[in-house]
Amino acid sequence: MTVDTGKETNAMNTSVPSSRRRKGTVAALVTAAVFALGCSVGGDVVGYDLPAESARYTFEAETNGVKTVWEYTSAKPTEGDSPELQPCMGDVLGNNEATCRPEPLIFLRYDLGLALDNTARAGRAHQITVVGYYQERLTAPPTVTTLRVEASFDGGQTWHPATTRTAGRNTFTAEIKHPDREQAAEGVGLRIAATDSGGNTVKQTLPTAYRLR
Repeated sequence: MTVDTGKETNAMNTSVPSSRRRKGTVAALVTAAVFALGCSVGGDVVGYDLPAESARYTFEAETNGVKTVWEYTSAKPTEGDSPELQPCMGDVLGNNEATCRPEPLIFLRYDLGLALDNTARAGRAHQITVVGYYQERLTAPPTVTTLRVEASFDGGQTWHPATTRTAGRNTFTAEIKHPDREQAAEGVGLRIAATDSGGNTVKQTLPTAYRLR
């Protein structure tokens, strides 16, 4: 599947003058509700230039109604950020003007604990697991320090915080209290926000993550 929309803006400076420019390459791969972006061969490749100076950026993507917003800090890459065994797309295509590296984006992987028909029982507490991870080419990935989960049972009109606990490195569990099936006719929506030790954040909204039975 392809990313329907994606835009990147400098969240701190509308214009950062610099005589040095660097080439960044992002491959956007969308699988179910999990977004993966990285400097890799394959997928839908988006190349972009960023100023050499460190700055704060926002990257947004939406597909099939699932919206993800990343905020991260990017700085000039070094030669070690682009290993020979995993070159940037610009290096492969022969049009790279400078070194590149993957950005420190937090990605989310879900274990929703569903039955074979992708449903969960209504009227009881239900536990899900959320894992934060980074691109393999990132030389020194941060650690996800906080994660917040909210659930909606009315199509996103109202959101209810879930009890969230740490369950290991970059891993969290959340307990969602399901209402009766009739009170969640549109299924269960999820809204997740995470922050890492580098100050990078991600917010992801799944309008309908699963349904109740």
